[in-house]
This record gives sequence, C-alpha cells and structure tokens, in this order.
Amino acid sequence: MLAGLVLLGSLLMVTLYARGAGERERRLAEASFVADADQLAEAVRQRLLQYELSLRGGVALHSAAVETPTARQWRGYVEGLDIRRQLPGMMGIGYVAYLDPQSLAELQLRQRAAGEGLFTLTPRGVRPHYGAILYFEPEIDSSRLAIGYDQYSDPTRRAAMDAARDSGEVRLSAPVRLRQFGREGQAGVLLFSAVYRTARLPMSRAGRETALVGWVYAPFRTAEFIDRSMIPVDHALAFRIVDVSDGVEAPLLASDGWTEGDGPGSEVLHTVTQQLYGRSWRYDFQHVGPLASAGMRELQATLITGVVASLLLFAVVMTLAQTQSRAETLAHRLSDSYRRSEQRFRNAMQYSAIGMVLLDRNGTILESNPAMADIAGVSGTALTGTLFNGYFVDGNDDVSRSREMEALREGVHRSTRRLRRDDGDIREVHLASTLMPGDGGSDVARLVQVDDVTERLRAEAQVHALNRTLESRVEQRTRELTQANQELESFAYIVSHDLRAPLRSIDGFGRILAERYGAVIDAQGQDYLARVRNAAARMDQLIDALLKMSRISRGEFKRVPLDLSRMASEVLSELRQTDAGREVAVRVAPDLQADGDPALVRNLLENLLGNAWKFTANTARATIEFGAEPGGVFYVADNGAGFNAEYAGKLFRPFQRLHRDDEFKGHGVGLASVRRIVERHGGTIDAVGRPDGGATFRFSLAPSAQRR
Repeated sequence: MLAGLVLLGSLLMVTLYARGAGERERRLAEASFVADADQLAEAVRQRLLQYELSLRGGVALHSAAVETPTARQWRGYVEGLDIRRQLPGMMGIGYVAYLDPQSLAELQLRQRAAGEGLFTLTPRGVRPHYGAILYFEPEIDSSRLAIGYDQYSDPTRRAAMDAARDSGEVRLSAPVRLRQFGREGQAGVLLFSAVYRTARLPMSRAGRETALVGWVYAPFRTAEFIDRSMIPVDHALAFRIVDVSDGVEAPLLASDGWTEGDGPGSEVLHTVTQQLYGRSWRYDFQHVGPLASAGMRELQATLITGVVASLLLFAVVMTLAQTQSRAETLAHRLSDSYRRSEQRFRNAMQYSAIGMVLLDRNGTILESNPAMADIAGVSGTALTGTLFNGYFVDGNDDVSRSREMEALREGVHRSTRRLRRDDGDIREVHLASTLMPGDGGSDVARLVQVDDVTERLRAEAQVHALNRTLESRVEQRTRELTQANQELESFAYIVSHDLRAPLRSIDGFGRILAERYGAVIDAQGQDYLARVRNAAARMDQLIDALLKMSRISRGEFKRVPLDLSRMASEVLSELRQTDAGREVAVRVAPDLQADGDPALVRNLLENLLGNAWKFTANTARATIEFGAEPGGVFYVADNGAGFNAEYAGKLFRPFQRLHRDDEFKGHGVGLASVRRIVERHGGTIDAVGRPDGGATFRFSLAPSAQRR
C-alpha cells in the first residue's frame, strides 16, 4: 500500500509539472509564431514601400520634363532602377496618359508624324476620358501588346486611378486580371501614382483633376509576389492575403501549405490587417504541422524521466517493504544459514570457471580459486601472500587506485588490464572488483573476479580482418564490373560495325537482282525483293542509331556555360528550313542558361524539338514551346499527337515506339539517347501526355550547374 501511494503521488507531481510546463511552452510557441507572422506582414509592407519610391521617381521624371518624356527616356529610367535585382517581384513600370477625345486625336497625329504608326486604343469606343498605356518597361511580348490599353475603361482600375488623382498619393487597386499578350491573364494588383502638370501638388480636388496628365503604375502578379520578391517565409508558416476593403473579401494569394476548409490544420492562428495605399489587406496565418517550441522535446524527455523515476521509486519502496518483511524471518535463520552461506561461497570460488581472489586492504592475495591459478600459470599456494597488482603489466598508480576505491564505495568497479603469466605470456583480462562486507576486524576487504578475454579479443580482431578482406573483394568486384561494362560497350560497337558487311551484300545483290532480272520476276517476287531491301536499309539505320547511342556513353564530357534559348532557336530554324511549308507557332523563353556539354545538350534539344515538330505534323495550329520552371527544370511542350500515359515507361527504352511507322517515321532511339544525355549530366527526365492532346517533356541537368 505504501509503494502504491508513493507511485500515485509521484505520478501526480509529474503530471502537474508537465501540464504547467506544456502550457508555458505552448504560449512560447504561439508568441514565436505571432512574431514571425507580424515580421512577414511588415516585410510585405516594406517591399511595397520600395515599389512606391520607384513610382514616385517616375512621377518626378514627368514633372521635371517640359514635355511628355519619350519612350527612350522612360526606358533609360527603368533600366537605371534595375528592377530584377533591386525590385524583385515587380513586373515593370509603365506610364498611363489621361486623355479626352481631342487629346487622343492629337496624340495619334503626333505619333503618326513621328513615324511610329497609328496609336490604337483598346477597347474601342468613344468615352469622355481615357487612361491609355503609353510606355511599359522592361519591354517584353506581353508589355508591347498592352500598349494602348485603356485602363480607365475598367471600373476596378479606374477606382484606384481616381483615388490616386484625388489624394495625390500612391494608391493600390483591388485584385484584377493583368493584361498578358493583349488579353486577360493572371491575377494581380496595380500601384498608381498621379502625375500633374505642375511640380507642386494642387491643393483642391478640382485643381488636381484639372492638372492631371496621367499616372505612373506598376503591376505585380499576386501568385508570384512572395517567391519573386525574395521575402523569407518560414517553412512551418502558411498564410493567405485577402483584400477586405469595402467589406468585400477578395483573395489575393495563398502560400504553399495553406489549407482551405474546416479540416485538421486549417484553423487560422493569427490575423493581421494592414492599411496599404487606400486598401485593407488581411493576413491569415496557419501553422504547418503541430505547434511546438524548441523546449517541447526537453519537456517530453523530462516527463519520461519523471515517469521512470516514479516507477523506480515505486520499485525501491516495494523492495524495501518486502525486505523488511523478510528481514524478521531471516534474522531467526541467520545463525544457521551463515555456515551454509560460507560453504556455498567456498564452493562457488572452488568450481567457478572465472578466476576469483580475496584481497586485504593492502591488495595482498589472501585466497584464490583454481581458475585464477590457471590464468596466472602458477599454483594456488604460490598466489597466496603476493601482491595482486604485481601480476599486471600496467600497475595502478596512486590516481588510479583512488578512483578505484571511490568506485568500489558505490558498487562494482570494472576494468580491463593486461596480466603477465608465469611463463611470460601476456593475457587480456576483465576485472570486476567489489568490497566484501564484514565487521571491522575482518582481513578480507575485496573480492575480485578475473575473466580471461584474450581469445575473445583475438576472435574480434580476426572478424575485423575478415571485414577488411571483404571490402577489398568488393572493390575488386567493382573494378571487374567496370571492365565488363567497357567490354560490353566495345562489343556493341564492334558488332554494329560487323553487321554492316552482310547488310551491304544483301542490299547490293538485291539491287543487282532487281536491275538484271527484274523483267523475269513477277510482281509478288518484286514485292518480296523490295521488302528485303527495305529491311536491310532499316537495319542499317538501326545500326547507325545504335552507334550514336554508344558514342553518347563513350565520348569526352566537357561542362561549360550554355545559352539554351539560343541553341533551341537554332534547332527550330533548321527544322523550319527542312520543312518550309509548315506553319508552326514557336515560343522560346529568353535567357535560359545551364551548364553542360555543348554537343550532348544540342543533341538533346534536337531530339526533343525534332519530336515535337514531327508529332505536330497532322495538327492544325501547331504550337511548340520551350521554357523553364522553378527549380531548374526545363520543358518542351507541344499540342501534337501525344501518347497514352499507360505506356509512358516505354518512351525512353531503345527501339520502343508508341506509334506505327506508317503514322510517324522513326527508330525508337531518340528518347533513349535523350535519357542517357540527361543522366550523364546528373539530371532527370520525365514525360506526360494524352492521345491527340500533346506532350510535355521535362528535364533537368546537374542541380549545381543550373541557373535561371
């Protein structure tokens, strides 16, 4: 009963401590999470502040100019900002002119007189005022097609533009669909800053409207804002940003790991609302995984230790209680059992296979057993009266003896020492020393057990030697396997060359037979003969393909910086020259860079782009695209014949084809060569597609060498 009460009390104390410490750690984890969330929201604010400064610089450029700055002056200003490095996440900076029908007509006449062609406004129509995009830098395909778009025709954009005009401050728009390639594209927001005719801000609202000449604006995609703006986000932090202006919630973006719905992990732990340039943004934060602080593991270890200590305390109390119960019974039998115990101890020493000695306080041997005499190589009588440490090569010094005595006071002292036998042989022995209980007048102070472990240590040394031999054999087998692979490549090369001789004979004699005896061979015979020659020609082509595959593995490998965009454009130009009658829409992403072997990477692009060109031959409005994805992954996509995804595993095997030869010509080795090239660069390749739905091939080169 006492042991049970002790166990319950100790477990209750551990539970109370764990509950209090757990609550403290949970509060610390929540505080750390809130601090990280607030820091992220402030980082977004600071990034938008940098965008604001760049817009105000554009406003200053317009205010300082006598006339509207030219496109070249605007390009020089934006290039000086170095947007990609200094303002990551921003798509660019543009200028929107505030026009009425008369000023629009004057603008069109000026541009026509300057030789820039007719300035076209979209969407068409007569309106009291227009907000037409005149410039946007850096200039890309989508920005050129956006020139002339009337931003003032869109109610959402117009609301932000009017707010910037009336306030004289930078204003943020509600979420909109950005213009890409002249049409609505990805979701995003825009920053607007009004430009006035006067350098000083007009005081009244009517004066600002009268002095307004346009806006400087900057768009950015919300889906890419966090990644491209280089704002650090903790991997355990998931969040979304919602525009809550005017009481309407409009989602802006959500990070990786954000969970919608009411399931586990979807609860919002912290919310921050910011007023940004006339809009209200709400940040909702979730924690990915369980919310725990760094001290939670220490708390768990402490809890386990407390439970173990409680169990040990229970065991100790239980043992003491049982001991007390037995002590009363044993006390009556002590006198009779003492003699029997003494005899058992003597028998144990006499017949034990482990050497045992009894020592006095000076370390002199008082008594030993036969096993100890065998270990020392002397008789039992010769051991009595000698110093025990005298039999060891490494005699204990004063410090070692002091440590041994301290350990003996606490229990058993174990050590391994070297013993010199009487015949000179050195043996490794394991010693276990313990103090012998007794009264103050007893001569016996210690009992030492001596176990000869020499043979065991030798056996372990043999095992280590065998392990080293095994490692040597593994290296030898590796060298043999490498040599076998080299011989296999050499064999494939020789066989491919030796197969050409009989093929030439078959083709040559078939041609002679067709020329000399074609008149006497009937139509079926000539068909058979044509099939023989076609089969020989196909075999010759397969041999060429086999040789190309073997060269990919054998050739010298040189890794240098490569311009993949230029190489892809050259390959596509060659394909256009060989098939000039085809109309194919081609898109090659600019500035795609990687490190690799020039010949191998060009072979890779020729195979992938050549396949895309071939398999779009029967497709109306064929398109081929070469670009890159985050993480250094490049892709080649087309809208051609595609393939069945169930057989995607056969694509990269030699001589495996998913289309009949009468549909698309080929040997089935191009993609196998591509896979070897990618693997030789240390990368990976895969493919997705569906019948008549196109195909996409994604590949990567060595991760350390890729850069976008």
